Parts: sequence; structure tokens; C-alpha cells
Amino acid sequence: MNITLRQLKVFERVARHLSFTRAAEELYLTQPAVSMQIKQFEEMVGLPLFERLGKKIYLTRAGEELYRLSKTIAQQLEDAEQLVEEMKGTDGGKLVVAVASTVHYFAIRLLAAFYREYPKVKINFKVTNRKGLLRLLEDNLADIVLMGKPPEDGDLVAEAFMDNPLVVIASADHSMAKVKRIPVVDLVHEPFLMREQGSGTRTSVERFMAEHGVTLAGSMEMNTNEAVKQGVEVGLGLGVVSAHTIEREVHDGRLVILDVESFPIIRQWYMVHRSGKRLTGAGLAFEEFVRSEGHRFVGAANVAT
Repeated sequence: MNITLRQLKVFERVARHLSFTRAAEELYLTQPAVSMQIKQFEEMVGLPLFERLGKKIYLTRAGEELYRLSKTIAQQLEDAEQLVEEMKGTDGGKLVVAVASTVHYFAIRLLAAFYREYPKVKINFKVTNRKGLLRLLEDNLADIVLMGKPPEDGDLVAEAFMDNPLVVIASADHSMAKVKRIPVVDLVHEPFLMREQGSGTRTSVERFMAEHGVTLAGSMEMNTNEAVKQGVEVGLGLGVVSAHTIEREVHDGRLVILDVESFPIIRQWYMVHRSGKRLTGAGLAFEEFVRSEGHRFVGAANVAT
């Protein structure tokens, strides 16, 4: 069989996700291009590798066997590519950095400074939610991830590199905007805009409120930090966000940080990678850059600790 490495790579990615769309997104190809590669691959093999039942696709028996082999080959190719990148050191090479949506506010500035210092490194920057970051780590599709505390049962190496203070925010004209030392219990009847279930911020807030014997009133769920900020700004309710994400809005007078007792909740930002992953010279340089310089790219929001 004259199978090309490209066809094998496309097959492996479709088989991994059982999705032509996901595979196309990760490989930066169009969905028709992925479909064509799979069609040619099946013609070369002489057997169907996928079957469609309703709206879902499944591997055939032949597909399952080839997927098992393709994973091994794909890993060997990745190891070979990594070895080449290691030999390049920081004079070239590639780096895939993924960050939580709440981190990207300062991560962009951090990456820009890193790129100025290492201009020959090719950087692939991904922004997603916590669930997406854990999937990238599981699939070994990111070299380094910046996020809140990762799960302890994952096969991961995590290093805290900076405090992440969570604060209560309100619109500038909110009745509590200028009140000092607001008791936590006074938040009970306030509507809250919360992140989705599974969000690190939401988990921290729910744990904090439970420890203080407080159950928040009806809340509205938002799946992005930006949506929470915009909803709070127009008066839909209060929100809890990282102080690192509201520098501009506070400076412009569009949002205020409420002076609530026992706030801010201090969490940490973590730098994470797969256990056993061999980081390239570029990856090691980025880790050290985050450790030594990361704090410089965080805005100085007015937060009392």
C-alpha cells in the first residue's frame, strides 16, 4: 500500500475524535479536504474504515485495527519531530501554548514579550475553557498550558507561578458600589452571573460560599468571562472574576470591584504539561520566561488583599 504520512495523520485524527469537523480544525484543513484524504486512504486500503449511523461515525473492525497501529506511528513521528526541534533549541522550533480564557488577557502580552526575545520560535496559541484545556493535555496537543489548578488525579506536572485573586464586580451605578466592608451574607439576594459548570472560577466561588453558609439567589450562567463582564456592566447582576481580567473596565469606570468581606479569593495560575513530556528548547525557555517575567504582564487592578 502506498499510504502517505499525510493520509495516516488525517486518519488518526478522525479516528481519535470520530469527527471530521474536529480533525479538520486541529489539522487546519477544510472538512472536504479531510473527507478526500479519508476516501483516498480507504481506496488504498481496499476496505471501509468508517461507517455512519445516523449523525455519528464509527470505526469498522478494519478501522479499529488500523487506528491502533496509526497511534503508534503517529507517536513515533511526533517523537522524531520533537527530537529535531530539541536540536534547534530556541533558534527556531515550534511551541504550542494553550491558555484558559481568563488567562489570555495577560498571556497575550506575555507571549509578545517572549516572541521579541525569541523571534525565530513559531508559536501556536490556543484559547479555550478548562474542559478544552484538559482535552488538549490528554491528547498531547499542547506543549504548555496556563490555567487554574488542574485535577490532581491527572498525569500532569503543574507549577503555580502567580496568584489569581477572584473579586466581586458590579456595574458602576450599583447600590453597593461605594459601600465599605460588605458582609458576604448581604450578597444572598443579589442575582449573580456565573460561569458554566466545571469552570474553575465557579467551583471556587461555590466552595467559598458553602464555607460561609451562603446560598446565592437565582443566577444566570455564562460560558465566557467576557459575557460575565458585559452582563454585569449592563446591570444583569453581580459577578466573580479574576482581577487580572478587568483592568481596562475598572480604569474606564465601567465596572467596580465591590469591597466584600473575605474577598478576594486567592487562587493560583498554574503552568501545566503532560508528565513525561519532553519539552523542546523553546518550551523550556518559555517555562523559565513565565517563572521570571510572568508577573510583569498583569494589570494592577485596585484589589485589597
